[in-house]
Amino acid sequence: MKKFPRMIFVVVALFLMSALALGQELKVTLLGSGEYFPQPDRLGPSILVEAGDRAYVFDAGRGVLQRFAEAAGFDTDISAVFFTHLHSDHVMGFPGLWLATWGFSRRAQPLRVFGPTGTQSMLEHLRQAFAFDIDIRIFEGALESGVGFDVTELEDGFVWRDGDVSVRAFEVDHSPVKPAFGYRIDWGSRSVALSGDTKYSEALVKATKGVDLLIHEVSDASEGFIARNPRFKNVVMGHHTTATEAGRVFAQVKPKLAVYAHMVTRDLSFDELIQKTRTTYSGPIVVGEDLMTFRVGDEVAVVINRPSQIGR
Repeated sequence: MKKFPRMIFVVVALFLMSALALGQELKVTLLGSGEYFPQPDRLGPSILVEAGDRAYVFDAGRGVLQRFAEAAGFDTDISAVFFTHLHSDHVMGFPGLWLATWGFSRRAQPLRVFGPTGTQSMLEHLRQAFAFDIDIRIFEGALESGVGFDVTELEDGFVWRDGDVSVRAFEVDHSPVKPAFGYRIDWGSRSVALSGDTKYSEALVKATKGVDLLIHEVSDASEGFIARNPRFKNVVMGHHTTATEAGRVFAQVKPKLAVYAHMVTRDLSFDELIQKTRTTYSGPIVVGEDLMTFRVGDEVAVVINRPSQIGR
């Protein structure tokens, strides 16, 4: 497995290996690429999408505040937060992100939040849970008008437009969790799609056809691990997408670049994960990691600042 030195930024321009064309770029950063089980080098699932001066956070897993501070600075204004679903590993980092960005940026308007049914109730209870801290921060000068939420609970096909940026929510199959959503973000001719947690999904394929960048979850394991732990296959893999199934998605969507993030894998190396994917997909693919950044212009470039594995 090839390793890149830590803290050295390596820019990999895919396809023609040329410099990015001048013009607008979508900037996409994996704030967390891990799973429910704690991993010191992979924090909870979260993705930052930046379109010009607008910043959108999709899911807010464990450690998102630290990664957001590294990637953007926690005084950065967040235009909106989107939840794919309300499993704890996708939302447990949200209180820190919400309160710290409010306090440091002196946010004056309620934070826009989009998510499935239940999002409003969750946020109302968070406001109650942190009432003591909030009152102190307001006393110290934080703006009370900025600590609240402007919540939209989603339905399949919902589209939100923020100027020339559009975000579409599409329902995916993470049963028994219902509803669960993926997202497609379009800005001019640039596009990125995020699967959220899902089984193989025809709805996802339809909604994301031809995107520049497709970031997809994956859950897989070695045959030996599955033999020893049949529950992992039935309960965990049964609610997610295997590498072979993800390859089918990539082959139909045909993104300029496919990326694995939120990886729930056991006893499986990056090379083996890619080999499984290659049984159904032959295009460009990257195994994502925390703080990996994608610059989506006429081509897609990958900025790596931690050891990584790129599937070829």
